[in-house]
Amino acid sequence: MKVLLFNGSLDRREGATSEIITKYFEERFLAENASVDVFRVTDSGVPLFDTTLNKVPNSVDRMNIMFRETDLHVWLTPLYHGGMTGVMKNCLDWLECSAKLQSPYLTGKLIGLVCWADGVQAMQGINGMDDVAKSLRGWTLPYSLPMQRKDLLTDERKLTVASRERIDKMVNLMLHSPFVK
Repeated sequence: MKVLLFNGSLDRREGATSEIITKYFEERFLAENASVDVFRVTDSGVPLFDTTLNKVPNSVDRMNIMFRETDLHVWLTPLYHGGMTGVMKNCLDWLECSAKLQSPYLTGKLIGLVCWADGVQAMQGINGMDDVAKSLRGWTLPYSLPMQRKDLLTDERKLTVASRERIDKMVNLMLHSPFVK
């Protein structure tokens, strides 16, 4: 089983919320003998989406291959003005390069959605990612993780017990989904 953790956060700090969540997901999937790749938008080198380019950039080719060759995806983003980060959406727009392939975009991929916010609006980010995932022919897990930042981490910047339990449930549901071969 190959899993892609798509970290859409722009926060590069080691102790960033996105890194703490991504690391926990990685540990959980590895504990279940899954192969895990982490794609961080901050390290991707993916340029702004531009359909006028004569050649697709190498970073985009690598991203497209990585996204299409994994069985399961988990998309993680902080809420930015009612949706996922712009740079995350930009990466997803580049999946258009696969449009003419026999199995384009994210056809048949199972995608788990995670969004956190300072307030209680994280579901807006989930809904936006859900729309994009479905337009890319992916299947979204009917269990998503909208999270309020104040309930996500302890004062020591560790995931709360409740947060870990919710992530564990998502990992379990994804690995045992009827969509997974």
